[in-house]
Amino acid sequence: MSAYGGGRAPRLLRPARQETYEKLFSTVYVGLMINVLLAVTCAPLLAALAIVKDPIASWPFFAVLSLPCGPALAGAFGCFAGLVEGSTDVLRAFWCSYRRAARQAFLLWAGGTAAVSVLVVDMAAVTPTGWGPALVPFFLTVSALVVTVVLAFLVLLAEASGPVRLRPLVLPCLYLVVRRWYLSVLDIAVLGLAVSVVLLKPVAGIFLACSPLLYVVWATTRFAVAPVLSRHRQET
Repeated sequence: MSAYGGGRAPRLLRPARQETYEKLFSTVYVGLMINVLLAVTCAPLLAALAIVKDPIASWPFFAVLSLPCGPALAGAFGCFAGLVEGSTDVLRAFWCSYRRAARQAFLLWAGGTAAVSVLVVDMAAVTPTGWGPALVPFFLTVSALVVTVVLAFLVLLAEASGPVRLRPLVLPCLYLVVRRWYLSVLDIAVLGLAVSVVLLKPVAGIFLACSPLLYVVWATTRFAVAPVLSRHRQET
């Protein structure tokens, strides 16, 4: 008789169910495929990052090259939404979200990039002045709000079944990201980590680290704007 009684194997040593392995492998597959699709849709940016040694010094050039990231993120967020619902058809989910949100996501990313660039330039200009350091928190806060609202819109665009009018949603999304500021802070931190990894190791970062980090960004943003998302689904 086994020391555990009745000849039974200890619970910790029992093999996991087949469904558990299938879910694990499907999740890994979806993550890897999302990384590949992100690399394809953002290929010019990755190529430039691999060539230029100091991207920070040439940030206006890279800001322009980052414009395809808006539709690409919408495609990735669409894949995450499909994965939660049990779908592993990555190509279809990515392409549908990408195609549906491409124009608006591109304009959103362009507007957000321009706004953050102006804020960063202004902050750098006023910082050396005597009263400049007092304005740094203002510039950082406004920049963070721009980024989180853009992310909220990308989540809405990725999961919308039809056209989305973004203008009426600006104030509701702004209210929600401010109300759940702790999630916004987490989004900024994780997104900053993803950008840092890609800047340091473009190929390894995009193929290995992007999808897990972006999933955290998508999940927290989706939870933050859940009221707007559910109301939009009811209307459509």
